[in-house]
Amino acid sequence: MPELNKDVIFLILKELQQNDVKSLYPYLLINKTWCETTVPILWKNPVNRYYEINKVNNNLFNVIISHISEESKENLKNQGIEIFTKTYKRPSFNYISYWRHLDLLFLQLMMDFFLKYKNIERFNTFHISGTENCFSELETFHCNDFINCNTLKRLAIINTSIKELKFEIDNNIDKPGIVRLIEVQKNLKNVYLILNYTYVVNESYHTTIENSLIKCANTVQYLRIDWKPYTKFLSYFVNLLSLEIKAPHDANWSHLEEISLPLLKFLKAHSIPSRVLTSLINNTKAHLIEISIFYQGIDDGKLIKTICQSCPNLSYLRLSMYNTNDILKFEDLLINCLSLNRLEITGMNVSNEFNWDMLFIILAKFSPIGLFKFKFSSYGSKFKSSSLKLFFDNWKNRYPMLLQIISAEHISNDRKKLENLVQIYKVNGIVEKYNIDGDDFEGFK
Repeated sequence: MPELNKDVIFLILKELQQNDVKSLYPYLLINKTWCETTVPILWKNPVNRYYEINKVNNNLFNVIISHISEESKENLKNQGIEIFTKTYKRPSFNYISYWRHLDLLFLQLMMDFFLKYKNIERFNTFHISGTENCFSELETFHCNDFINCNTLKRLAIINTSIKELKFEIDNNIDKPGIVRLIEVQKNLKNVYLILNYTYVVNESYHTTIENSLIKCANTVQYLRIDWKPYTKFLSYFVNLLSLEIKAPHDANWSHLEEISLPLLKFLKAHSIPSRVLTSLINNTKAHLIEISIFYQGIDDGKLIKTICQSCPNLSYLRLSMYNTNDILKFEDLLINCLSLNRLEITGMNVSNEFNWDMLFIILAKFSPIGLFKFKFSSYGSKFKSSSLKLFFDNWKNRYPMLLQIISAEHISNDRKKLENLVQIYKVNGIVEKYNIDGDDFEGFK
């Protein structure tokens, strides 16, 4: 039987790893060719295999330090850092060079656990000479604000092809290293800018980050930003497919109202005024297929009307609703958005009680044939089991629904009654699967 070449073996292993990366272990033992092809795949993202803080993490740490040169070992020893309690042979493979996904939060957690066990003070791995070069082929990089700025600058020198950057930022600290690492990237696809302290504003720093992102605007397709835009930088992102954005509701959103994102397919927004969302959605050129928004302020159905008119291909909608005008406009949305297959509604009680009965009647009558996945939650609005019964009674001769009910604390005294009600309709084939105050179950998403 002729031997398979490495390219064919790689394609086989790549297909197998999608099910379970651990299933690749036996292929290490077939022969040298299979072993040399399997090792890089297994070490592409070792975090997936070593995420519990236990003995396995010690093994991973031992592998990492076994790559340290004799010169660096001697330097550490001269600083009083003795991490080598036994002699390690130089590995047969340069395992770290295969890493494509680096999460410094995980790496630091692993180090802290190991060093505490050895009674050694914390030190920065990237201060060891040559460490950065081990990660010169990274595809994704994740860190928080506590990483040394010089480390990021050194990484920026050798890493210009990172596809995904994720930073957890402390607003009080200006880190030019983050800016530098962003602006040198040539094929950046995904950017996550997560604030640890949302309500502390550092306008100058955020503006600097926005300007650095402009240099990568042509390649970025996914962006999360946890502050209101201080500049019009988003107008440069003509190829953006997904935008996730949130900020304090009293922010000035004028820059977001004015932009056009013609290719946007996924929008996730929190605490943004409805007028701003209305303008943004109206400028997306009908490509939106998923919308998840918790908006501020009552707009008498204007936002829902805009979604109805501008998103004919919408398949998923998560929305907060306030009053009867919102519900009445929802009828047109269901009629026009025929691809809708999953719906999540939060009923908001501002001055009047949210009319769940009206919403359920409209859903039962006008939902497109493919819509049968529902999640309902309430925020101060009373959710009655009788309203749910009305929904079930009008859902006959439709595809059995997948149902979730969240934040039902106001019916806690009637919980058993609600469970019994849903169970009856499950037996009758109206409900296929349900969950009350739980996580998304298999098949819902």
